[in-house]
Amino acid sequence: MSAALDELTRALAATAVARDRAGGTAKAERDAIRRSGLLTLAVPTAFGGQGAGWPEILGAVRSLARVDSSLAHLFAFQHLMVASVLLYGHPGQQERLLTATANGPLFWGNALNPLDRRTRLTADGDGFRLNGVKSFCSGASDSDLLLVSADDADGVLRVLALPTARPGVAVLGDWDNMGQRQTDSGTVTFTDLRVEADDLLGPPGPYGGPAASLRACVAQAILASVYLGIAEGALAEAAAFTRDQSRPWRTSGVASAAEDPYVLRHYGEFHVAVAGADALAERALAQLQQAWDGRATLTPEQRGAAALAIATFKVAAARAALDVSNRLFEVTGARATAARHGFDRFWRNVRTHSLHDPIDYKLKELGAWALTGALPEPGFYS
Repeated sequence: MSAALDELTRALAATAVARDRAGGTAKAERDAIRRSGLLTLAVPTAFGGQGAGWPEILGAVRSLARVDSSLAHLFAFQHLMVASVLLYGHPGQQERLLTATANGPLFWGNALNPLDRRTRLTADGDGFRLNGVKSFCSGASDSDLLLVSADDADGVLRVLALPTARPGVAVLGDWDNMGQRQTDSGTVTFTDLRVEADDLLGPPGPYGGPAASLRACVAQAILASVYLGIAEGALAEAAAFTRDQSRPWRTSGVASAAEDPYVLRHYGEFHVAVAGADALAERALAQLQQAWDGRATLTPEQRGAAALAIATFKVAAARAALDVSNRLFEVTGARATAARHGFDRFWRNVRTHSLHDPIDYKLKELGAWALTGALPEPGFYS
């Protein structure tokens, strides 16, 4: 994996600044990810994939996020969708969908957004019809398969796996936010879309106890890994600029910006924040892997311990990324604000992405644990 990841990282880095300005769908880069062989990392070897563990997968996500957090986001969500099939689908669905994923390789998109309940399933013979709208559909554009959620006739949220090209699916391409500009996280509509019974994942589906609820743990670990990658990328690019191009302030009494004590103090703080998040990442991903490996007999307490470790990692990574990406200009100077450098993209990306679900509510969960020993209530975000 190492050589393929290094090659992909270099390719994304070469065009990241220009593509961030352009926005839109990174078709050429998505195809490069397809060719890299890395889309099958999470697919079990029994279905033709690589069967990699979460520390390895999320390490790759973090590496890509250092140079391009939009494409890292899409790459990471590929593995979240694979995990969703493994957690929600019955054995036949797992084999059918994941063998196809490995053989393609097929790129998954996300139209699950459980907070947007505007999609409805209605009975239609031995199947269903799907109608409605989903927002924040990361990676839907140029995808081969979509993971979708919809309410059934009883108001129960169901999760479906569908070909993006099936008649009735429309990906609108309306994502134009200030950050994560190439995640294609816009709107998808479904109009009288035919759904076969086996398109609905399960049993067990999304309510299959502690094991099924691990999807949220994987998702939160993905977000944290993207944030930490952004922090590391911002720190690395800022440090290179400070060493090579920044000038010392006229009253500093030093010959280079790299000798300025105030600049060094900032870099020391950056290092502490990033190193702390890195240490928490190692612990959190080890606990995630342990829970994943034991998911068949996972207890609520084991699941809760993993969720708490991941939440701690996420808060630390988000704080580190927001701080480094904001203050990097204090150690690089006015020349670093030139648009050609694209240093502002780090802050725009993490500021946008860290609003996915509020950090304050992660701290609330952690505070409840610290004060009372209460475990987070399993859900799509905890």
